Amino acid sequence: MNKKQILTTILVISAILRLFALSNGDTINDEVFYAFRGIGMMDFDEAAAQTTPLEWYDPDIPVWTSFSFHDHPPLVFATQNISMKIFGENNFGFRFPSAILGIASVYLIYLIGTILYSANTGLISAGILGVTLNNIYISRVGMQEAYVIFFILLASYLFLKSLENSKYLIKVGVVIGLALLTKYTSIVLIPIFLTYLALFKPTYLKKKYFWIGTFLAILIFSPVITYNMMLYINEGHFDFQVSHIVGQSIEEWQSTPGKEIGSLSDRIENFVPRLISTNSWLLLSLFIFSVLGFLFSLFKNTKVNISKHKFLIISFIFLLILISLIGPSYRFLTMLTPFFALSIAVFINYIYDKFSSKKILLVLFGLFVLFELSYSTNNQLLDYPVGPSPWLSSEVRFENYNWGYNNLNEYLKNELEDKMPAISFDMRYQFLQDIRDKSIEQDLNRGLTPYPALIIYSRGFDKLAKLWVLDRLHIYHAWPIISMDTYFQYLNENGFDFYEKNGFKDYYFIISSNAVLSQEVNNIFKNISPKIIYNNRGDEAFKIYKF
Repeated sequence: MNKKQILTTILVISAILRLFALSNGDTINDEVFYAFRGIGMMDFDEAAAQTTPLEWYDPDIPVWTSFSFHDHPPLVFATQNISMKIFGENNFGFRFPSAILGIASVYLIYLIGTILYSANTGLISAGILGVTLNNIYISRVGMQEAYVIFFILLASYLFLKSLENSKYLIKVGVVIGLALLTKYTSIVLIPIFLTYLALFKPTYLKKKYFWIGTFLAILIFSPVITYNMMLYINEGHFDFQVSHIVGQSIEEWQSTPGKEIGSLSDRIENFVPRLISTNSWLLLSLFIFSVLGFLFSLFKNTKVNISKHKFLIISFIFLLILISLIGPSYRFLTMLTPFFALSIAVFINYIYDKFSSKKILLVLFGLFVLFELSYSTNNQLLDYPVGPSPWLSSEVRFENYNWGYNNLNEYLKNELEDKMPAISFDMRYQFLQDIRDKSIEQDLNRGLTPYPALIIYSRGFDKLAKLWVLDRLHIYHAWPIISMDTYFQYLNENGFDFYEKNGFKDYYFIISSNAVLSQEVNNIFKNISPKIIYNNRGDEAFKIYKF
């Protein structure tokens, strides 16, 4: 095959690994926080310990609160909103952009490898990134890092092109602006590029295209700047992320998930174990060899080899600094993966040029790719990985494990299809009340059948899965959903016929398999045959008593 056919094959395989059964894997990680709010572009996610400006200012919510979100810039939410409008309010809908950007990232690492080194290096790096677990995992969940990686690679490609034609600096500025609208961690691009220019292209810092690009980056990012300015004027602090960086303590944000990262020594100590948890041992071994090969090359000709790899070196330095500051969580480590792939590709291509038995090397590389392909398939495409960890299976699978919440979601979807709530609860905020009223109005216009159902859930639900499977139906679709504790509390306070008096006729009691029920509650269900919801392995996940 020629190079174009090889690249096409790599991209097709990459697409299959990222799009096949994309909906599989329960909604149990932070992707839910983005997708849930992305449905209505609404900065509210039932987090009582981390309230938002919508709650503070309700019912007179200022316009500027729509410019961003209290904890992240708006681009990921907006992208998922558009995707779910096209593909539906489902796992595929909010994960699809991540998968597409993951495929595009494979192509971009090919372009970067080609510019920095050679077409062969570009193909090898694309082949590695296309099949390696860490990039596949982050491309199959709706978190921000797939977007961040894409914009880091796109900006890097355009930056490298600008070294040949300074007009590309304008496009670099645009992409940096979009990257910052995705997540603040994208700011790592600025020290990478500025350091490179200061050391190797200082005249570029005076070029008009540099300053036009800078202006466009600020302009694109200006909604978030405005949001923070208005938040500071009105509340005396910045948004969740910026306030943490500058050391502001916010009374409304008692919960600070993701900020409990320990000391610097803790972060350094966790770095390697978490790399092992998110990458195959073979990939990491090859990366170590590539680093050792680079260090060995410095003894031969330090100046030439540093100059040859200067962009890769600078990128690694600042990415490692960033991770040392924010902590080596699984998602953040995915930002290193494209540069791991590029480093390994440089090493393999060097060995290939020097090795006399090229067929043997090609066979060995083919076996490596085959292992990575199998490792990634086992840990992302199969419902449940097989084999010991870390040799065949990876802990990263628990980021989107199949506990059975998808199956419960499918059951509720089928039960409530072509129906609308005959009774709904009043909401505690006006902006939520408006969403409820709009949903009911749309259901009436569609001619759906009113259904007097009440959904009651037990303890034992994963918080994030509950937000997507149950709270989403309650907030965006007006279905009356309450906890079992609340259900019995109202009965005790208002009489055994309280719910019947309010018009409810159909009841769904959803009991998690890990819930412990009192004897009194069990007596209620003793003469009722439950519907069993199994996970994909055949284990009981939920019992649903419907009457």
